[in-house]
Amino acid sequence: MSQANLPPDAIVSSDSQRDKRIPPGQVLTRKWPVLHAGETAEYDDLTKWDFYVFGEVEEKRLFTWAEFASLPRVKVYADMHCVTRWSKLDNLWEGVATRELSKHFTPKPSAKFVMVHSEHGFSTNLPITDFFGEDCLFAFSNNGQPLEPDHGYPVRLVVPRLYAWKSAKWVRGIEFMTHDQPGFWERHENGGYHMRGDPWVEERFR
Repeated sequence: MSQANLPPDAIVSSDSQRDKRIPPGQVLTRKWPVLHAGETAEYDDLTKWDFYVFGEVEEKRLFTWAEFASLPRVKVYADMHCVTRWSKLDNLWEGVATRELSKHFTPKPSAKFVMVHSEHGFSTNLPITDFFGEDCLFAFSNNGQPLEPDHGYPVRLVVPRLYAWKSAKWVRGIEFMTHDQPGFWERHENGGYHMRGDPWVEERFR
């Protein structure tokens, strides 16, 4: 979808407004490559899905699928940049803004970082300021189509300003933390990925 055809209420990511939209070391792709560690998560019964908020919050919160899916939604137009050097432009995501989710719990003043927890033990860390960016959301669909299992169905995090491994698939919870800690790829034994992952300065590896 081109920016000229966007719905009037869509949020346009600041990175998608750059004159040069491909970060250093990246190559444009028309396809959407499938990359993740381990098997694809499968969901046959979403009544068994839940989403847990814990850590440095005033009160822990558990959302059922019905509760999570009924939250107000936003549309975000944003590009996606993978650390493996492909970039996919012109994505229109729809889902629940991370800022909207924060209306249902209160992070403590000590909360400075977030760990996103997903199926199969995957996790990734984020500064709380990146997590609550105005263009960040828990997405249900991409370009008008529900997410496929390989791309994170039923819901994935999308953080356009960082490399795509931070946009975790199959999310199941968020943990608020006082200090930064490495997630799955950040602590990988073959050389961990960068703790933040800004594609515009090529923060690929630690």
